[in-house]
Formats: sequence, C-alpha cells, structure tokens
Amino acid sequence: MSAPGLDVLFVGINPGLYTAAIGHHFGRPGNRFWSALHHAGFTPRVLSPFQERELLGLGLGVTNLVNRATASADELDDDAIRAGARSLARKIARLRPAFVAFFGMGAFRVGFARPKAVLGEQPERIGASRVWLLPNPSGRTAGYQLDAIVDELARLRQAAVSGSSSTTTGSGRAVRR
Repeated sequence: MSAPGLDVLFVGINPGLYTAAIGHHFGRPGNRFWSALHHAGFTPRVLSPFQERELLGLGLGVTNLVNRATASADELDDDAIRAGARSLARKIARLRPAFVAFFGMGAFRVGFARPKAVLGEQPERIGASRVWLLPNPSGRTAGYQLDAIVDELARLRQAAVSGSSSTTTGSGRAVRR
C-alpha cells in the first residue's frame, strides 16, 4: 500500500501467515505497529489493520521487504532478503518517498549490505529517499518494549516534520496530519 511522493514509507520484513490471510499489513493481534504509530503522533487515533488505507491520506504508506508469507521472518534466507531489497530499491526510486523506515535491523543489514547499521537515520539514501532504521514492532520480538519503539518512531516523525538531519539535508516537507 504505497503511492508516489509519500512523506514516510514504512517497510516490514515480510507478511506473517495471519497478516497474509487477512490481507492487511501488520495484521496479527499483538503487533505493536498500529499503537506505536499513533503514540508517536503519526495517526490521530490507533488504526486497525483493516483501516490501513487511511495512512495514504496522512502521507504514509506500508510495504514489505519480501512479499512471501512465512510463520516467522527467520524462515527467509539471505538470498530472498537481498532479492527483496533490490526490488524494493527500484520501487523506492520510482515512488520517491521523503523517508523510508525499515522495521527490523537484521533484514535491513543483510538486504542492503550494511552489517553495522544501527537504529535511527542512516547515512546512505535509497534513491532520493532518506533511510531510517526502526525496531521490529512484532509482538514476537521482545528486544524492544512499546515505549522504545514509540521513541524511535517519534524521532523519525520529528525529522520528517522538520526536514532536518544530522547526517543529510532534508527535503523540508512537513508530514501531513
């Protein structure tokens, strides 16, 4: 679910089986994406996965690094992740979002050959888009609590609103709200 010229394009690793079955991004109960997005100020209320199309009106979109559903992202091999990254890079170049925000450090590191990437804005761009790395919001990932995910999303939102960065020159576009 994406469109040209978005303020932020969020990228999940791949759809889980439940998400694929219902046909909506971050669909599994217990996934913290929708709650975190709201608490960080991106949405006026907590949306359900079935309301994902409302994101477009807010200048936001959602896609996946790999479009194959699995029970766990661990089932994807490195070749599938790298192939997904190449395909996604073409999509990003075509759509030109101001920011691309990846959920899941491990997949980003493999897919884009950035083994030392850390949370936050990355020094490299994909096409003209600034790149931000976020913790995975899956309820299966216990490494980050909701407040830590919200904090990282809030940093991204602030950068998107201000168009500023410590590592790159921003576009100056404001996140729609």
